[in-house]
Amino acid sequence: MSKFLKLTASVILFGAIATTGANAQDADAGKKVFRKCAACHAVGKGAKNKVGPELNELIGRVAGSLEDYKYSKAMTAVGEEGLVWNNDTLTEYLTKPRGFIKGTKMAFGGLKKDAEIENVIAYLATYSASAEQAAAEPEEMAEPAETADATSGQAPAGLAADAVIPDHGNYHLGRVALPEEITAWDIDVRPDGAGLPVGKGTVADGGVIYDESCAVCHGVFGEGEGRWPVLSGGFDTLTADRPEKTIGSYWPFASTIFDYVNRAMPFGNARSLSADETYAVTAYLLYLNDIVTDESFELSNETFSDIKLPNEENFYPDDRLEEPNFAKGTEPCMQNCGDRPAEIVMRARVLDVTPDNDEEGGAGGID
Repeated sequence: MSKFLKLTASVILFGAIATTGANAQDADAGKKVFRKCAACHAVGKGAKNKVGPELNELIGRVAGSLEDYKYSKAMTAVGEEGLVWNNDTLTEYLTKPRGFIKGTKMAFGGLKKDAEIENVIAYLATYSASAEQAAAEPEEMAEPAETADATSGQAPAGLAADAVIPDHGNYHLGRVALPEEITAWDIDVRPDGAGLPVGKGTVADGGVIYDESCAVCHGVFGEGEGRWPVLSGGFDTLTADRPEKTIGSYWPFASTIFDYVNRAMPFGNARSLSADETYAVTAYLLYLNDIVTDESFELSNETFSDIKLPNEENFYPDDRLEEPNFAKGTEPCMQNCGDRPAEIVMRARVLDVTPDNDEEGGAGGID
């Protein structure tokens, strides 16, 4: 008997115990944990396959059995051996996916905390009819609050008292943005450091955050997993036929690192990092590129302007307005501009950094 059939048998014999344990878990907390999974998976009403398969009715499902999703050979094989997703098997898989199923294309490194694993399984169980605690339908998304009558001049419930619906125009649309709304969106950081929030973080702290939230896509050393972007290396390759455009080899300013991490990372859970955590991750990325070499180095809003990236001097301000056609005010030539047919003198490398669920390509999700 395979280890997967044994696991399945144990759940049949002790299903009541497993279900009782699941009731003690926190599905609401699991919903928050699932944000780490949502980049690759969907669950709930209308869920469809993404990088990884949709996870409705996951509890009790045979591994690798959705007909409309292309699984890895390893996942299909363990399903044929009898692996069924339940509390026990999901716990082992989510702890260390590649350790439990060798050859799975799931790039996620696993959840580190037992409580997170228990809670996310409880959350997934609410979308599985076979789980006792999901006997009732999952709650529907809350309906948006009723908006005010456009002609009433009254603000919808929940808006600040001074956010009055205007009476101008035909449709009475728009209002002046509140200061707190402007502050929430004003997160850009300039090369000179303007816009940086107050905060600090060390290389060592950033390494811990990177391992937990970034390495699954970008690799342990920034080398990139599958076709996810490479963040380190590539030194002295910009004049090569296949340049490697990384933070250390190509990017001009450290502000770009901070701004992008702060705005868009971690993938699927953007803007979840605090200012201190973003400083720490930025410091660690500088360390991976040998721009700083001390693990105790602390990056802050006060020390940020001291950081210079290797390729900064090769960037210059946009000078297109100085191009002859602009400078002279003449119309640019749009046809028959040369004395011979155009020739292809160089070909750009095709760079596809969007992983998909093909068996051989990209960083996958839970499959």
